[in-house]
Amino acid sequence: MVFLGEKPGPEQDEVKLQNASKQIVQTAILQAVQQVSRENQQKEKRTNSSMSLQLERGKLTKKHEKK
Repeated sequence: MVFLGEKPGPEQDEVKLQNASKQIVQTAILQAVQQVSRENQQKEKRTNSSMSLQLERGKLTKKHEKK
């Protein structure tokens, strides 16, 4: 127990360091998960755009074939 005017002991410093380390790790994990999520969404958009473009090209080709 720490009283007013006393310096924190090594145990208290260790607890503070552990808590700070946990917070840093949690923040890093959260940021990594968010980044992967953003990258997956961008990849999905590119895939959908590519598929749409291919479908449009297919429609144009089929229109020309009918003539």
